[in-house]
Amino acid sequence: MIYEKCRNILLKEFELIQNAVIVQDKIRTAISDKEWAVFETHLGTLNSIESNLESLEKEREKLFGVCETLNHEKSFSQNLDEKGVFYTLVALLPDNERNDLTTIYQSLKFEALKLRIANEALLTHVGEIKSTLNDFFAMAFPQRCSKIYNKEGIQSANDMSSMVLNRSF
Repeated sequence: MIYEKCRNILLKEFELIQNAVIVQDKIRTAISDKEWAVFETHLGTLNSIESNLESLEKEREKLFGVCETLNHEKSFSQNLDEKGVFYTLVALLPDNERNDLTTIYQSLKFEALKLRIANEALLTHVGEIKSTLNDFFAMAFPQRCSKIYNKEGIQSANDMSSMVLNRSF
C-alpha cells in the first residue's frame, strides 16, 4: 500500500517537473523572441504545474508522516529530513520495491536540479537584458542617469513613464 502510493506520487511529481523544465525553456524562447502573449500562456501553464506540485507535495508529506510514525514504533532516529524519511521508508520495503522507489526518487531529484538550473539561467538572461536596457537608457538619456530620491530619502528608480520616443522616420 505505502509502496504503490509513494510510487504514484513520485511518478506524478517526476512528470510535472519534466513538464516544468520544458515550459521553462519555452518561456526563455518566448522572452528572446519577444512573444509576450506566448510568454503569458506559458507562465499560466507553469503556475498550474506549480499548484499541482504543491498538492502532490502535501500528499507526500502525509505519506512520510505515516512513515515517521512507523519509524518511531521501530525506534529509529527521530530527527530526519525529507531525504532521511524517504530512505528509512524504503528500507522497510522488499529489495525490488526499494530499488524501484530509489530510482524514481533520484530521477525526480535530478529533474528538480535541471529545473533549478534552467530557472537560474532564465533569471540570468533576464538580468542581462535589464542591464543592457539600463545601460542603453543611461547613454541615450544622460540627464535621467542621476540618482533620484523620494521624500523619505530613499533612492527610487528613474521614472521613464513620461518619456516619448518618436517612432516615425
